[in-house]
Amino acid sequence: MSLWTERILSHFTADLTRLWVACDPDDVLLDEKLLSELRSRGFELMLYEDPFAFRAEYEERYRAAWDRGEPGPAPSLVLHLRSADANALPWDIVHHGRVVRLSLADLFPKLAYSAVQQVEPERFAELFHAHQTELQSARGESESKDFILEHVYQLAPRSIRNPVDFWRELLRMHFANRSLPPMFAQHAASIIQGKGLFADFPVATWLTSKSALLRVVQDAWYRYLSKLGLDGTRIGEPPPPDYVARIEIPFDHSDVQVLVDSMFLDGSLHPLAVHSVPAGMPSWVKAGVIQDPTALQALMLKGINGLIETTPTAASSHKDWSEFAKRYGEILARTHGLPGKEVSEHLTAIRNRIKTLQAQSDDHLQAWVAAKHYADLILQPVTKGPAMVHHVPRFLRHRRSAGETKLALLVFDGLAFDQWVQIREHLSANAKRFAFDEGAAFAWLPAVTSVSRQALFSGLKPREFEDSIDRTDKEESLWKMFWQNEGVNSNEVMYRRALRQIDQLDTLEADLNDRHPKVVGLVIDEVDERLHKERSKKDVAMWIGNWLTTGFVDRLFSMLLDKGYHIYLTADHGNVEATGVGRPNQGVIAETRGERVRVYRSEALRADSATAYPGTLSLDIAGLPANFMPLFAGGRTAFVPEGDQVVVHGGVSVEELIVPFVKVNYSGDVA
Repeated sequence: MSLWTERILSHFTADLTRLWVACDPDDVLLDEKLLSELRSRGFELMLYEDPFAFRAEYEERYRAAWDRGEPGPAPSLVLHLRSADANALPWDIVHHGRVVRLSLADLFPKLAYSAVQQVEPERFAELFHAHQTELQSARGESESKDFILEHVYQLAPRSIRNPVDFWRELLRMHFANRSLPPMFAQHAASIIQGKGLFADFPVATWLTSKSALLRVVQDAWYRYLSKLGLDGTRIGEPPPPDYVARIEIPFDHSDVQVLVDSMFLDGSLHPLAVHSVPAGMPSWVKAGVIQDPTALQALMLKGINGLIETTPTAASSHKDWSEFAKRYGEILARTHGLPGKEVSEHLTAIRNRIKTLQAQSDDHLQAWVAAKHYADLILQPVTKGPAMVHHVPRFLRHRRSAGETKLALLVFDGLAFDQWVQIREHLSANAKRFAFDEGAAFAWLPAVTSVSRQALFSGLKPREFEDSIDRTDKEESLWKMFWQNEGVNSNEVMYRRALRQIDQLDTLEADLNDRHPKVVGLVIDEVDERLHKERSKKDVAMWIGNWLTTGFVDRLFSMLLDKGYHIYLTADHGNVEATGVGRPNQGVIAETRGERVRVYRSEALRADSATAYPGTLSLDIAGLPANFMPLFAGGRTAFVPEGDQVVVHGGVSVEELIVPFVKVNYSGDVA
């Protein structure tokens, strides 16, 4: 156990009391590892945000059981308050609860509080160890930033002396998924550019955004190959948009080569297809060039094997799973372009290894959910990005307070990560106007529209909209209610659904011009409508390709950006290919097309169906109503007629559960 975990958990002793209050304005206690360790010691944590929602859940799940002399869901409950003042809580809670105060200022007294505040909670353990073992005296704000950069993010900008140093450290940092928070990126950029390096380029953006950096590296790679006499076709990568900085990267330096080679293998970078490779070409260059389809297939196979080797486990963090989902989506999008009937050694191996990847990632993710890590997502802070889709409205509220006064939330119903990759690459190749800052969020389980999309627009957990959990007709009122509670007038909030055809955009634009809304929520449902009509994701990809040629997405993005909206794009769930195992007679959720799950109102009925359909998965999902009990189809199966091949959603897989969350800008704009 780390020094940090010992330090924080020393406050909590299960035998002292069953009700605790954590005054934690800095969200110290919300780190996933701390939450997991607390749970293993008999504690459950509940956020205190909405007094009415808290009281309903506390009375139903805990107080009633305690009054009956029963243990309740956990031996001890920790009520988490984002304030230093416990008096913000109801009197009875403060009176009966044991108060613990946690503050970053107290935990890191030798570092500037303003700097420590910007560190992600999952990195506090590294910082605390360094603080306790490396610091002899207090540091000012600038020195604190230097210390944190070096000991948490393994970046020492004052040691960067030349372009080779810069690219080695930048690529190494992003390859390890250690993008910098904006404050540290700006500090590091000012040091680097103060030495005359990259003075006219957006270094801070490259430090914060892996996707922005990869666009630059990708273009530099193609131009590097061109200088070596290699011209060809870009594989899975459109020509560079005009905004991409034309940077020369020292690819011929060994420190850079090894990182670039790894990025080609994991799908972060795309190779160049060439007719031939000159005999004297350095061998390391071959990782980024493809001579024929067989070579491309071999590279894809290496990428898939790399994903299999690095699949997160039941002990991984949600950020590990999110990064994996993005790489998974890139690889899967490329497989949709492979020949459907051609038989070759590599193609057969690719299809077999994709099945292995899917089976392994499904098993690991299901174990992760069963270990209650999915429940901890509900507790995650939202200011730096939503962990779950119901966090999105609160994240947008934060963006409004940060100056993004006009917001547009685009919900592409049913859009899986691989399908987002297809949309992104089409727009980059044809529009060349857009830039994307890509993240990920977790859908709600069961991953069906009436549960997850309603949570997305309302900002509520499903147990808080129990009366409408099996339908979607309250989405508009819930969306407007959220923003009215935030002080936005109802006539300044817009909601539209069932958008998919380009001629609908004339009416939408007229409404925007007439009403001038400050907050817009739009449901684009072309993908979800199509996937239920197809038998394979490859067929869905072909249809999406045809739909994109209509210009709907291009015009929608341009229209909103031209009107000054900050666009955020996400989905309520993804989708998978599955094979039918038959339909249970009981427990039908109203949205029957979510064929990867059945929902029951009694445990006995769910148990009966689980017995009748071996291999199904019964999971108790935190945040669902008490009488809303899902039974998930196992493996890549669905509750449809036996043997049917379908594309569906609702279950526990990476493709269904982890969805894109993307900021869309015009090229050159700052995200």
